[in-house]
Amino acid sequence: MNMWLMILYGWLSMSAVMALLWLLQRKTGDAGIVDVAWGMGVGLLTLFFVWGRHDGDMTRRIVLAVLAMGWALRLSGYVLWRVMTMPEDGRYQTLKENWGSAAQFRMFWFYQLQAAGSLLFALPMLIAAGGTSPFGLVDLAGVLIWLVAIAGELTADRQLSRFRANPVHKGQVCREGLWNYSRHPNYFFEWLHWWAYVCLALSAPWGWLTLFGPILMLHFIINVTGIPPTEAQALKSRGDAYREYQRTTSAFFPWLPRSKQVTT
Repeated sequence: MNMWLMILYGWLSMSAVMALLWLLQRKTGDAGIVDVAWGMGVGLLTLFFVWGRHDGDMTRRIVLAVLAMGWALRLSGYVLWRVMTMPEDGRYQTLKENWGSAAQFRMFWFYQLQAAGSLLFALPMLIAAGGTSPFGLVDLAGVLIWLVAIAGELTADRQLSRFRANPVHKGQVCREGLWNYSRHPNYFFEWLHWWAYVCLALSAPWGWLTLFGPILMLHFIINVTGIPPTEAQALKSRGDAYREYQRTTSAFFPWLPRSKQVTT
């Protein structure tokens, strides 16, 4: 299938899905469902692109499909569980407060932006699926990066869930395990995972363009939809305890924590 047609069909499909989910969130009052659709959208678009790129190496196409859907199912499943069992994500509560009476109008276009985002982050898979060289060591390195990243993200999510499940920790800051070395280890491993697709795409024509995936993801996490709204909400709910956490702990890349201040 023509690449431009695949991109057009992918965008139209995601736009329609996000429009329907926008209507759903108007009824439920929880905008977090968009995060479920975003991740699953990337996975399903990858399946579509892998199916449409008959010119690429079969092994690489199969690996791409498995990795992308494995990531999508894990992420979307975890987010869906949070949407169904917890109050609305504080990031979306803050957006609605800031947008005021125009909240639903702006939320519609926010959802459409997420549709475009799903397509954008699925494009590296479209490029990688066209690689014709045999599956090799660089591709295996990509699989290894994916395994390490998913294991790290799973570990971070479980450590945070276990911490929050204990009522004694209400209002406290999680410093257990990976959270002692990064304020957002889940975001770090999410970002790391995108490098797997770069490795899988390097043998394809224009494969270097897939570098925009982890670069853009780093920008969004650090400057837009990841750390800023998450930490704004954390400062509201945890105050000085979180400010001390910010002072002592790396924001993103895991690193040894700085010593705590001693008060007299």
